[in-house]
Amino acid sequence: QVQLVESGGGLVQPGGSLRLSCAASGSIFSINAMGWYRQHPGKQRELGARITRRGSTNYADSVKGRFTISRDNAKNTVYLQMNSLKPEDTAVYYCNADIRIATTLKLQGYWGHGTQVTFSS
Repeated sequence: QVQLVESGGGLVQPGGSLRLSCAASGSIFSINAMGWYRQHPGKQRELGARITRRGSTNYADSVKGRFTISRDNAKNTVYLQMNSLKPEDTAVYYCNADIRIATTLKLQGYWGHGTQVTFSS
């Protein structure tokens, strides 16, 4: 069993910052890419940012320059530092990871349950 647990969401004011965390736990052999996706009400889930095991990153244009993704491989954790937040950043943020399971060595994609980020005016 593998779990991804997100934390750090909440209410944010104009121009504010939040830091999201996502910790993977369970029968993990290794973790390849990890990422943060977001889903606005009534819309499909979309990529926010992604990071490889070696630290290469890519960002959606909408968050580039404002969000920073990072990871701690020793802790199986990925972070998303969100600065200069805007109303359109209001969404549910989901963690995603490509994990090789220790028991089978099979590579699978996993999702967290999501954490809500709400813009407060």
